[in-house]
Amino acid sequence: MAGTQAWHRLKSLLQAELAHLTAIQPSDRVWQMPLATALATGLPLLAGAYFDHLNYGLVASLGGLVFLYLPGTPLYHRMVSVMACAFGMAACYALGIMSHFVPALMMPVLVFATILVTMVCRFYALGPPGSLFFVIAASIGAYSPIPLAALPTMVGLITLGCLQACLIAFFYSLLVLRKRPPKPVMPLPPPTFDFVVFDAVVIGAFVGISLAIAQALQVEKAYWVPVSCLAVIQGSSLRAVWNRQLHRIIGTSLGLLVAWGLLLLPLDKWTISLTMMALSFIIELTVVRHYAFATAFITPMTILLAEAATLGHSSAATLIQARFFDTLLGCVVGLAGGICLHNARFRTAVGSYLRRVIPARRIP
Repeated sequence: MAGTQAWHRLKSLLQAELAHLTAIQPSDRVWQMPLATALATGLPLLAGAYFDHLNYGLVASLGGLVFLYLPGTPLYHRMVSVMACAFGMAACYALGIMSHFVPALMMPVLVFATILVTMVCRFYALGPPGSLFFVIAASIGAYSPIPLAALPTMVGLITLGCLQACLIAFFYSLLVLRKRPPKPVMPLPPPTFDFVVFDAVVIGAFVGISLAIAQALQVEKAYWVPVSCLAVIQGSSLRAVWNRQLHRIIGTSLGLLVAWGLLLLPLDKWTISLTMMALSFIIELTVVRHYAFATAFITPMTILLAEAATLGHSSAATLIQARFFDTLLGCVVGLAGGICLHNARFRTAVGSYLRRVIPARRIP
């Protein structure tokens, strides 16, 4: 009898997990939004291919991701928001790339950047993807093998990519606002210590822990570890963190197969550019509906974004294996961080310590 009850409980649990895993979310996105995203990230790649500097196009394409922070509000608010995010994206990339020249500063810089952008995103109620792409920019910059003299050029390139994304956002907004009314600009919620400060510090700490473990294990180009950790730990609840971890691992596994197939093809600068534009379009079309499915395309796009300039220096199998290990490590640390973040006793103990450390006048 006890064995039968245990089996029924296990069966119910598996059915519930399968329901969460296969749930398709509704979406009200217009098809022009994925197209505009593909242009924002793809036009710099096409320009880099034309001038035979694909590495420059990849850096500028990273700045094009700022288009994803465009809100659905009136035009004036849209442009102020996306331009502010453009500054943050360029600043995070600059901090990351500067830390590359002093490896001992890599982890502290990434922790600082994560805490700062998470605080700002939460204070100003910035919606998804939140601090994710800022940390991606900092992580990729930290592992970019460039000479010191090229630093201003690279920061200038990502700034140009951000500027181009702002221009596309402007013309896209003019088109979309003719078809549907803008959402009202909601007043900012009162900032609280737990939501703005405590959560940001814990998230930054676990992102730093994930990178520290990767460095201790001598993981080469470990930029994907803190990104995976952040993507998981950002869940609004422990259930959301668990779901995001499963989606991330399953989607990344499928995405690595897609990436492996792409890397086996005779890719050149033009096919890489067009492939990344197609991937970007598919991602933005599906990410709000099913995260795991979108991750199956996010993974190859990110690999191409970070590795396309050096393809051929390592085998496809080695690259795929490394990225899977990075994702698994980041997800495990992110899940541990999510458990702590949503644990009442942990929040009380660590939160009281932070309140003693931070002057009372600075606490919301």
